[in-house]
Amino acid sequence: MKKLLCVLLTAALLTAQAAALPDLGPLTAKSAALYDADGKMLYEYNADEPLQPASVTKIMTMLLVMEAVDSGQVKWTDMVTGSAYAASMGGTQIWLKEGEQLSLDEMMKAIAVGSANDCAVAVAEHLAGSEAAFVERMNTRAKELGCTGTTFINANGLDHDGGKTMTTARDLALISVELLRHPKITDYTTIWMDTIRNGAFSLANTNKMLRKYDGLIGLKTGYISQAGFCISAAARREGLTLIATVMAAPTKDDRMADATALLNYGFANYTRYAPDLTDALTPVPVRMGKTDAVPVRTGETAGVTVEKEQIENLSTEVILPECLDAPVKNGDEIGRAEIRSGETVLLTIPLLADGDAERLTFGDLYQRFLRTLLMKTEEM
Repeated sequence: MKKLLCVLLTAALLTAQAAALPDLGPLTAKSAALYDADGKMLYEYNADEPLQPASVTKIMTMLLVMEAVDSGQVKWTDMVTGSAYAASMGGTQIWLKEGEQLSLDEMMKAIAVGSANDCAVAVAEHLAGSEAAFVERMNTRAKELGCTGTTFINANGLDHDGGKTMTTARDLALISVELLRHPKITDYTTIWMDTIRNGAFSLANTNKMLRKYDGLIGLKTGYISQAGFCISAAARREGLTLIATVMAAPTKDDRMADATALLNYGFANYTRYAPDLTDALTPVPVRMGKTDAVPVRTGETAGVTVEKEQIENLSTEVILPECLDAPVKNGDEIGRAEIRSGETVLLTIPLLADGDAERLTFGDLYQRFLRTLLMKTEEM
């Protein structure tokens, strides 16, 4: 009886899932997730199940490289030396030789395009002194990003000696979101074919979706026999960036089909929404200012991801003071606009002063008094 009840409950859950997401269809992977570039979850399927990511591990390696460059710790022109250990890596590689030097730029290209295991280790050693120290940074960064099911054991995802890198579809999505906060990463992840070593070694991107999915901008594929076929696939259309993570798909074609289904579902049902506030932003009066009012502009915003059916039910509330006290500086935050769905605030847009309003001095006030007195005298 208990067994029958479990079967019926499982069937009911599957039916409910299919009914909730009619545009998605069945997936073959063990787990999957769909997020937007802000880290908003749009769909998850077994997304917290720990699985091996294979070379999708390298999205964390690439993230730490991007952060090191952006912080000034290293430069793209820095030369990275291959160690004997790095050169000993198996799997996909560029057959790095011990003592060989390549720029960090070429190393990154080999990692992002060719999924080079040897280069991933060489870069890890360059940044942290050893791969082990780099792996500590990987795990620390994962925790900082809110990854709860992730343990890295190396920089490339090539598991060995009984150890296993474990992560989840959700965690891979969160790491991917953070990686895409560094716009230059797509200079690497969108390369289809290129060369390194002064043109002597050719690279071909392992992510074949680049040629088969409109708007794809990366990020990384992975495969080892224990992990199955994995991918973090990011695509951008009409201002909306989506990230589909797929883990443990049975075949390469299944991996692509699942990622395609997730992205198609996202683009079919969601859009990026940013309201036009031009007519709502009237100048705000200024007390004791050399100018009577300051114009208002919006702060930077990329909008918010919403369901397409939800747009007609959204409302915008502009919150500005009736008056400001001088001085006011250009760029001062003086209010906000709230995009709401019912009582829920989906997005807050800062409203800024679009000019200066210096405070009146005693001399300014005296001059005004004299002008007013003179005008009244002339009227008499």
